[in-house]
Amino acid sequence: MPWQLHKTVVMVGMMGAGKTAIGTALARRLGVPFLDSDEEIVKAANMTIAEIFERDGEPFFRRKETQVIGRLLETECCILSTGGGAFLSEENRKMISERGVSVWLKADIHLLWNRVKHKDTRPLLRTPDPYKTLCEIYEARVPLYAKADLTVQSRPDYSVEAMTDTVIEALSTRPDVLSKR
Repeated sequence: MPWQLHKTVVMVGMMGAGKTAIGTALARRLGVPFLDSDEEIVKAANMTIAEIFERDGEPFFRRKETQVIGRLLETECCILSTGGGAFLSEENRKMISERGVSVWLKADIHLLWNRVKHKDTRPLLRTPDPYKTLCEIYEARVPLYAKADLTVQSRPDYSVEAMTDTVIEALSTRPDVLSKR
């Protein structure tokens, strides 16, 4: 591996931004583990996120999410993908910034909609007008995502590999996070 990762990289952004796909490719490229906070919550609760939302509500889910992210930030350096709402919490942003580095995968609303409109795994989009809901969520979250340590612009014509290259370029501007071996 030509790179040495010094801090956990936390992928943040909207549903459909590519946090899992890019995070997985990035972890493979850097030779570090890939973890997904939503997957860890599902494992711990033994239920889907939609089921947790339905049974216990979003506030309960958000508390569990903060606990899981805190635990994952204590493990070895890795690439950590978070749910779209994780970075909205000031507590989470502070914890991520202190122990890792946040990378916002910034995608425009049309790209996001094209990626999520055919999936029924998004509990927040189970509304009469999912596109309108996505737009409202986007407008509310963008100012908070903009607080990420690094921002990488997503483009519809980028492959996963090209996007991964762009993220590595952004990370390499931070020698405290990523350096050449």
